[in-house]
Amino acid sequence: MNFKRTANICRLCLVAVFVSFGMNGHAVDKKPAQEFYEIKIYHFKTADQERELDNYLKLVVLPALHKNGISKSGVFKPLANDTAADKIIYLFTPLQSFEQFLSLPGKVALEAARDTAGGSYTNAAYNNAPYTRTESILLKAFKTAPAMQLPALTGDRTARIYELRSYESATEKLYQNKVHMFNEGGEVPLFKRLAFNAVFYAEVIAGSHMPNLMYMTSFDNMASRDAHWKTFSADAAWKELSARPEYQHNVSKAEITLLRAAAYSDIF
Repeated sequence: MNFKRTANICRLCLVAVFVSFGMNGHAVDKKPAQEFYEIKIYHFKTADQERELDNYLKLVVLPALHKNGISKSGVFKPLANDTAADKIIYLFTPLQSFEQFLSLPGKVALEAARDTAGGSYTNAAYNNAPYTRTESILLKAFKTAPAMQLPALTGDRTARIYELRSYESATEKLYQNKVHMFNEGGEVPLFKRLAFNAVFYAEVIAGSHMPNLMYMTSFDNMASRDAHWKTFSADAAWKELSARPEYQHNVSKAEITLLRAAAYSDIF
């Protein structure tokens, strides 16, 4: 038996164990192949409700997320809020796992109970709620865009535009076809080449509008946004991709929401 060779193999095995579990015996966290995202939607009607939500998100929720290792969440408001009857605030949270999605609400609630800044939200009366309703959308990142990206914008922060798009399909098969178009078809690289500054691309795995995918792009201002889409529509690669027979009729409804980041948002 070659004892020297056996000893070397054992040492390699020990190195592998320490890399996997760390010196303290705990498993070392690995970045997931694809992130999860939650988009929580707060519906409200009044200016008082908006102030209450802003206060809660700024002073309680985002600090709680930071404390739990989530340093970059986004808070966004539609440009249409000023005239809409149903006003909205979006909270976008990147997640490392589905388990984190399940555990975070309890951790945020615990911080809210400890922090007097969130008291009026947490202890609101039944007839003076800080919102009319909330909903959550759970998503999983595309394999060609597995992690959220911070936008590389240089213009005035208050003029920046975030565009949230939701593409619904008539059937699950057609939906998967549209996802394929983004990934294998090359739509994601096309957006990257044309500098759309995408924050994320993801499949909706739980939500009220399914089957669908969602993605968010960002621009220095509205003029830049319009110019980018004009360039996109005229691009030869897009014309070729969108004309392929295998990618026809894979979107039955597109919802486009133009947003601005809240002043306290981590993503801006």
